[in-house]
Amino acid sequence: MAMLSSVVRSGLSTLVNNSARGVSHVTVIGGGLMGSGIAQVAAQTGHKVTLVDLDEKVLTSSTSRISKSLSRVAKKKFGDDTEGAKSFLDTTMGAISTSTSAVSTVQETDLVIEAIVENMGVKHKLFSELDSAAPDNVIFASNTSSLPIEEIASVTNRKDRFGGLHFFNPVPMMKLLEIVKTPQLSDSTLDQLKAFGKAMGKTSVVCSDTAGFIVNRLLVPNLAEAIRMKERGVASTEDIDIAMRLGAGHPMGPLQLADYVGLDTCLFILQGWNEKYPEVELFKPPATLEKLVSEGKLGAKSGEGFYKY
Repeated sequence: MAMLSSVVRSGLSTLVNNSARGVSHVTVIGGGLMGSGIAQVAAQTGHKVTLVDLDEKVLTSSTSRISKSLSRVAKKKFGDDTEGAKSFLDTTMGAISTSTSAVSTVQETDLVIEAIVENMGVKHKLFSELDSAAPDNVIFASNTSSLPIEEIASVTNRKDRFGGLHFFNPVPMMKLLEIVKTPQLSDSTLDQLKAFGKAMGKTSVVCSDTAGFIVNRLLVPNLAEAIRMKERGVASTEDIDIAMRLGAGHPMGPLQLADYVGLDTCLFILQGWNEKYPEVELFKPPATLEKLVSEGKLGAKSGEGFYKY
């Protein structure tokens, strides 16, 4: 009986330690702009990081991008102190490893952050595989900007340890982190995600698992309404943007901002919301937006959208 009590106490102690130890090792899945940005900031703030992508060329490009970004940070932070800058760069890059196998990396990690394509089927396949491979204490998170966290988590057996961590691009510059709380997310996991956000140097806000969370739920319909205003002939592209810059104090007008977000990204988000909530008029994609995307005019990244670049 004493031996049994000892085993139980040991098991409880392990669970408590796993919950209390916080996040020290982060696995980021997806080597694109968002994934590499998250990996960079995590490494900068003292975390051990594994960056995962199926394509070795993407990982090579990602590490090169991170190194260049860190060099700019070091120059700003250390100025003429070349030794300090080199030490910072070497230490941070030394904290980042890469892998082409997500499953093999999750045995020793504390937190998995997914930053892959916005496709529910692809996310389900990934998390289903990871759920079988990862120890029970590992927290899962998605960086999705538009898909429901609860639906992504539905294929796992750790719904109490599955939340949303929505970073903003470019991650090293943008201070906000939206932490998305599903009804199943435990309070202890939420506390760990908050602590991780603070350790990353981010200002975290917590919101429920609703379409677009906070920022995109307010922003994307606003961009769409600006497009509809242009369609109705209320004002020109330039005058709509000038009005919101000078009248509302926005640093950038809504149509210019749509160009920088990416018109294809705006359309993708609206199409997903419209499919799920067809009764919400604000979620209906404007015809002009559909036309521009069909013509390959995606905004700043393609050289033309509402403006030419």
